[in-house]
Amino acid sequence: MSVSGLGNRIHYGRFLLLISGLGGLLYGIDVGIIAAALLYLGKTIDLTVAQTSAIVAAVLGGGIFSSLAGGLLADLYGRRRMMIFGGLTFLGSVGIIVLSQSFLPLLLGRLLQGMSGGIMGVVIPLYLAECLSAANRGRGTAIFQFMLTLGIVVAAFTGLFYTHRAESAIAAAHGSAALIRAAQNHAWRGMFFSILYPGILFTVGSFFLSESPRWLARQGQTDAARAALLRIATPEETEREMQEMLAVRSTTESAARTESLLQRKYLVPFFLACAVLSLNQATGINSILAYLVVILRQAGLSADHAVQGDVAVKILNCLMTLVAVSLVDRKGRRFLLILGTTGVTLALALGGLVFLHSESSLRDVTPIVQSFVRQNSLRISPQQIDNRLQTSTPSSVLTVLYSASGGEHIAAVRSRDPEPNLTILPDSAQNGPLLIRRALFGATPSALTGWLITGMLGLFITSFAIGPGVVVWLMLSELMPTRIRAVGMGIALLLNLGISTLIADLFLPVVGHFGYSTIFFFWAACTLAYLATALFLLPETRGRTLEEIELHFAGSAEPPSTS
Repeated sequence: MSVSGLGNRIHYGRFLLLISGLGGLLYGIDVGIIAAALLYLGKTIDLTVAQTSAIVAAVLGGGIFSSLAGGLLADLYGRRRMMIFGGLTFLGSVGIIVLSQSFLPLLLGRLLQGMSGGIMGVVIPLYLAECLSAANRGRGTAIFQFMLTLGIVVAAFTGLFYTHRAESAIAAAHGSAALIRAAQNHAWRGMFFSILYPGILFTVGSFFLSESPRWLARQGQTDAARAALLRIATPEETEREMQEMLAVRSTTESAARTESLLQRKYLVPFFLACAVLSLNQATGINSILAYLVVILRQAGLSADHAVQGDVAVKILNCLMTLVAVSLVDRKGRRFLLILGTTGVTLALALGGLVFLHSESSLRDVTPIVQSFVRQNSLRISPQQIDNRLQTSTPSSVLTVLYSASGGEHIAAVRSRDPEPNLTILPDSAQNGPLLIRRALFGATPSALTGWLITGMLGLFITSFAIGPGVVVWLMLSELMPTRIRAVGMGIALLLNLGISTLIADLFLPVVGHFGYSTIFFFWAACTLAYLATALFLLPETRGRTLEEIELHFAGSAEPPSTS
């Protein structure tokens, strides 16, 4: 083994992980960048509430479409070409968004941004699994998840940077409408423009990657597959893996002519992968990350502490993912998944109990609040409720679920807020009368309640990062058989995004009607099913080549160890 050959393999391996990791970073930025941008977007472009919601959800919508299409196209044109296409789509989306002056271009840009994320979510874990050796596949593929979480943190700090600059400029504008609008306009466009740079690095870097050797082997390009393997493996490892790939290719081609896909060796791993990815979202991870500030505020923390908690949890998520990357090839996928889902279930159940205790003391004051509606508008304070009830609550909170503006909305006010009045002014001419669906009044949760919920969310994110967060992409690519790997991963990611969207849509209606304890207990029950799946159905795949895993489900090999 030559020293230069070893050095070249090490350098190329690091380059492959760097470029693939940048794809994960872009995926995370796709998810996180809109949060801070919304502070200024609606102030410079005229958007209705429905249009704003559509712009936020467009990333998920674009991802749902491209996750399935990306798998099909990756089988037709190759993994590397789809990575390049995903990068170009990302760059195009940023350009459209930054230049937008109205709703439709913004929506198109966000849809393209979601499409790029969906492509990367399918193709990059697939590419890594097919390129890396069994010994390094877990750690290498887990880097994608780490970089995804880092992308969310980068998006949060990007928003924080431009928000601080915008607020300073607004304060210095001394009431000048033109200067204020210019600062707001620059803030959200600057947020999106800044993410162009990692997109350029990813796209350019993808041109210098080799194609997946397993895809090349399935296309009959044996020499190209061997050359691609030699860039990351020793000659001995290359020949061994080539023999396995060619054997599986021969079996797969024969099966494609004579076998139905409705067999155990295809259905079992396919349904296991779909179950893992679906249950991963049913833990509530995306909703918790999206509504973290709202949850901490509901638990009794001040606005400043809630925002600080939001940043802290996202940083913790990133750091614990880094810990998981170092463990996944040493401890195994199944072990980490069992450990993580156990912690997530415990955190959600305890959080639900804390919220249940807090919510049990609230009083239903719906008739009282409805009586304050005048000329289809509402202005009310917690003190007025206190007076009507003839009680004396030192620190109180009023939460109102109401129908107006074409749907249900939630608003809350605390007696110690700088402006302790809840004001609702819907447009009755277009959207019907203001109706109070549910109003709850009671003492503001104590600081202890707030810190308990913060601790539970810290346990949740730590457990999720160590287990489901780092394992899910890896097991998805490992479990899928060669014949259906790309398309199967696309379908599984389609389910993942669909369930994520559904849970996010249900979050506010559920907490408005039934309280935060209900949604926490629901997530805990789903995670308990996730734990049972890991305990009783999933094999351990650590240290096995993709071909060995496939033979296991075909019943042609000893089952992988579950230790």
